[in-house]
Amino acid sequence: MAFNLAQVHEAVAAANPDRPAIVWRDRAFTYAELTERTRRFANALLERGIGLHQERSGLAGHESGQDQVALYLHNGNEYLEAMIGSFKARAAPFNVNYRYVAEELRYLLDNASAKVIVFHSAFAPVLADVLADLPQLQLLVQVADDSGNELLPGAIDYEALLAAAAPHRPDLDWSPDDLYILYTGGTTGMPKGVLWRQHDIFISAMGGRPFGQPTPFADLDAVVEASVNGGAAMMSAAPLMHGAAQWAVFTAFTGGNTVVMPNDTKRMDPVDVWRTVESNRVLSLQIVGDAMGRPLIDELERATYDLSGLLVLVSGGAALNSTLKERFLEAVPHAVVLDAVGSSETGAQMGHTSTRGSAATGTFQPGPETAVVSPDLTAELEPGSPEAGWLAQRGHVPLGYLGDAAKTAATFPVIGGVRYAVPGDRATWRADGIIELLGRDSVCINTGGEKVFAEEVEQALAHHPGVYDVIVVGRPSEQWGSEVVAVVQLAEGAEVTDDELLAEAQRHIARYKLPKAFVYREALVRSPAGKADYRWAKEQAGG
Repeated sequence: MAFNLAQVHEAVAAANPDRPAIVWRDRAFTYAELTERTRRFANALLERGIGLHQERSGLAGHESGQDQVALYLHNGNEYLEAMIGSFKARAAPFNVNYRYVAEELRYLLDNASAKVIVFHSAFAPVLADVLADLPQLQLLVQVADDSGNELLPGAIDYEALLAAAAPHRPDLDWSPDDLYILYTGGTTGMPKGVLWRQHDIFISAMGGRPFGQPTPFADLDAVVEASVNGGAAMMSAAPLMHGAAQWAVFTAFTGGNTVVMPNDTKRMDPVDVWRTVESNRVLSLQIVGDAMGRPLIDELERATYDLSGLLVLVSGGAALNSTLKERFLEAVPHAVVLDAVGSSETGAQMGHTSTRGSAATGTFQPGPETAVVSPDLTAELEPGSPEAGWLAQRGHVPLGYLGDAAKTAATFPVIGGVRYAVPGDRATWRADGIIELLGRDSVCINTGGEKVFAEEVEQALAHHPGVYDVIVVGRPSEQWGSEVVAVVQLAEGAEVTDDELLAEAQRHIARYKLPKAFVYREALVRSPAGKADYRWAKEQAGG
C-alpha cells in the first residue's frame, strides 16, 4: 500500500480520538481536537484556492505542482497544525529557519515560491522587510505570542482563521505522491528544498516501519492496529524547523503517542527540559548532538530529577560524543542512547545503541536501504570493501531539489539502474556489516595530501572536559596547503592550554589529523537545532 501523511494522521486519530496528541504548557489537545483544527486550517487554504494545481505524474523530480506554505514559527501546536493542515489541503508546507536575517529570509521564501506564510508575531518586523519582494504571496497568517507586535497589514490572526473555517474533512483524494518539503540548513551552502513523495518519507523516517523492523507496515489497518497500543509520551527538544524533530514527532503520531513540548520553545533551557520530562514521564527524548546534549547532561549532574520513565535518549542530526553518552548513562543507568543517522536527502539511514559501559560514536548498523557507493559513483560497494566511499540510500529516496535540475541529477544519481541519494558523507563498510561514518565531504580538510574529516577531530577534542563546544575547519597554509584549525568554546571557568587539548585529541586520532592552531571564542555559532555553522567558523579561523 502507498501512504499519504494526511491519510495516516486521520486514521490514527479516528482510532484514538480521546488520547492526548499534543501536550504543551497547560494545554492538551486530543487527537480529535487536533483533527478538527487541522481540517479547519486545510479548509481555510482551500477556500482561497491554495492547494494542488498539477498531479505528480506530469512533473520532473525538481518540480512542484502544489502551493508552498512557509512555516516561520517557533515550536508549538500551531506548527504541527499548520503542517498537517497543509497536507490535508494538498499544499506543501516547508520549514523556515527563524534565525534568518532579511536577506536570507527573502532568498528562501522566493526560492520556495511561498504562497502562504504562517509566522509568529515575533518575526513580523523581519518579515515586513521582505514582503514587497514576494509577488507570489497570497496569504499571511500571524500567530500571536508575547512579543507585543501587532498584525502586519493584510495578515489574518491564526485563531481567527481557524474559527472562520469549516471543521469537516476536506473533500479531496489525498495521494502518496503529494509532497513533503524539507529545506536543508544552509550551514555549508545555500538552503535547498528537498522534495519527497509523502509515501517515501513516511516509510523512511516518519514511522512507516514498525520500530526495529526492516519491512514497512502492510497497510493502513496495520498502522491503526499498532497505534491503539500507543499512548507513550515522546518529546523533541529540537526546533520543528529541523528534519530530525519533525520525523520524531510524526513517528510519535503514527504510533498513537503523545507529543510533549518543553514550556520554553524559543531556546533550550535544560532545567525546563528535564522538568517537562519528569512531570510528563516522557519515554523518549530526541536531541541534536553535543550542542544540546552537553548542557542537558551538565544539568543532570547539578540537580536531581525523577527520570524513571525515560528509556531512550535519541540523538539525530549531529554526533553525540561517547564521553557525554557515558555521563548520561551514569545519571540514567536504566536508559539507552540511540544515535540516529540520516539527512534531509536520505531520511533515516542507520543507528547505534549505547548502554552503560559500552558507549561509542562513529559506527552504525545500517538500515534496510542504506548503501555505500564507490567514489566515482559507478557501483555499490560490498561490506568489507577496502576503499572508503559515499554513504548512500536507495529505495525510498527524494524526488529532487525544488527548482534545481542540475543539483538533483548530481545528488540523486542512477547507478546500475537504481536511483540513489548521495548527499555527501564519506563512509566505509566493514566486513562485519557495520558502517564507519567518516564525515561530510564538504567540510573535509585536505592537509599535506591527507584527508581529515572535521567531525572526527571535533569528536576527539570534545572528550576534554574543558571543551564546551568545538568546530573544526581548514584554512590556507603555505606548508600544508590547508591546515586544521579548531575553533573552541571553553567550559565556564575552564583554563586549558593548546598542548592539553592536543594531548587529549592524540588519544583518539592520528597525529596528522591534529589541529595546527586553536582559536578561542566565548560562544560558537550554530543553527537553532545545534548544527555547526562552518562558514562562520572559517571566518573566525582566518579561512
